[in-house]
Amino acid sequence: MTVENQVYDIAVVGGGIVGAASAYKIQKKFPDLKVILFEKEDELAAHQTGHNSGVIHSGLYYRPGSYRAKNCVAGRRELVKFAQEHKVDHDVCGKVVVATNESELPYLDKIFQNGLANDTEGIEKIDAAKVKEIEPFVEGVAGIYVPCTGIIDFVGATNKMAELMLGINPESKVMLGTEIKGFQKGDTQLLHTNKGDFKAKRLVFCGGLQSDRLAKKDDIKLDMQIVGFRGDYYELAEHAKHKVKNLIYPVPNPAFPFLGVHFTRMVNGEIECGPNAVFTFKREGYGKLDFDARDSAKALTYGGTWKLFRKHWRFGLDEYKRAFSKRLFLERLRGLIPSLEMDDLVPGRAGVRAMALGPDGEIIDDFKIEYKEGSIHVLNAPSPAATSALAIGESVSEMAKKHFGL
Repeated sequence: MTVENQVYDIAVVGGGIVGAASAYKIQKKFPDLKVILFEKEDELAAHQTGHNSGVIHSGLYYRPGSYRAKNCVAGRRELVKFAQEHKVDHDVCGKVVVATNESELPYLDKIFQNGLANDTEGIEKIDAAKVKEIEPFVEGVAGIYVPCTGIIDFVGATNKMAELMLGINPESKVMLGTEIKGFQKGDTQLLHTNKGDFKAKRLVFCGGLQSDRLAKKDDIKLDMQIVGFRGDYYELAEHAKHKVKNLIYPVPNPAFPFLGVHFTRMVNGEIECGPNAVFTFKREGYGKLDFDARDSAKALTYGGTWKLFRKHWRFGLDEYKRAFSKRLFLERLRGLIPSLEMDDLVPGRAGVRAMALGPDGEIIDDFKIEYKEGSIHVLNAPSPAATSALAIGESVSEMAKKHFGL
C-alpha cells in the first residue's frame, strides 16, 4: 500500500553524515525541491558516522590529487565553519604524528610532503623535545605537528544538517526506521519500504556499509564489494586521562591499509585508544562475536577477500590476537606512551569500516561516486568521509544538477 501520494523530487537513501550532507546540499542549492531522506535505523548516524573516532582529519595522509585529499581539505574547512555557525560541539585542538624510531623517519617525511602538497595548513616538523612539550607522556624521536586537526560530534553535525534541510523546505521529510526493500525505475521511481511505498523522481544512494547491495538492486555492474572490518577501542580510565592532552597518532606502516592505533580526546572528555582492524562476520556487528550468515557468506565467497587475506595474513592474525588480548593491545599502545599500565585501560566501543575491495584483493582507497539512469550512487566513501561530508555533498548536488536536469 502506498503511504503517500506525494511525489518527492529527490529521495536520498542513507542517513549517515554523507547522506545527510547530500540531502542538505541539494536542498540548499534547490530550495523549492521536495527532498526525502530515508534511514533504516531509528536515528541518524547510527553506523559508521556514529562509531568513528570523531576526528576532523587534516588531509595529511592521502595521495595528492586524489578525491580523498581534495575533499578532506575542502570538507574540513567547511565542516569547521559549519560547526562554528551552528553550535556543533567541536574543538580544533591539533595533533602530533610521532615517529618512535629512526626507521620511521623516511615515511614521516613522506607524510609531511603529502601534507604540503594537499595544502594542509600550519603543519610543521618537530623534534623529540617539541613532541614531549605537546604530549609529555609520549616517547618519540621526531614528529609532525598538525594544528588544523580537531574533534567533533559527528552525530550532532548529521542531525543539524537534516534539521537545516527541513528548515529550508517544510515539505521535505526525514523518514527514520524506514528500510528500502527495493524499487521500480521509471519516470517516477517507486521505493518499496517496510513502511509502504514512496515516490520520487530521482534517487541518491549513500548506503555506506550497504552501498554495494543498493547498487546491485539498481542493476549497476560493480568492480568492487564491501567487506566489513571492525575496530575495537579501549578508553583511558579517569586516573590516566592526564597522559593524553589531545590527539596522538603513530607513523602508519605503508605496507598495511590502516593508520594504526592512536589516542583521541573526544568532545565528551573521554580518551579513546585504538582501533585495531579485524575482519567482521557481520557488516553492522559491533560485538567481537557478532555473526550474520548472509554477510559472512558474501564476504567469504568473494575472491578479493581471500586475496587480501593472503597478502596480509600475518598482519590480520596479529590484529585478531589484539582483539582478544588486552595485554597485546596495551603493548601496541605502549609504543607511543610507555608508561601506560593495564589498569589505565577500560573496554570501549567498536566501529565497523566499509572497505571496498576489488576482485584482485586491492583496496579501493579513493571516493567513488557514479551516476546511472536517474540515480547517483556513493559507492565508496572511506575515511575521511565524515570530515569530507559537506564537500562530498557538494559534489553530489553538482552531479544532481547536471544529470537530473535541475
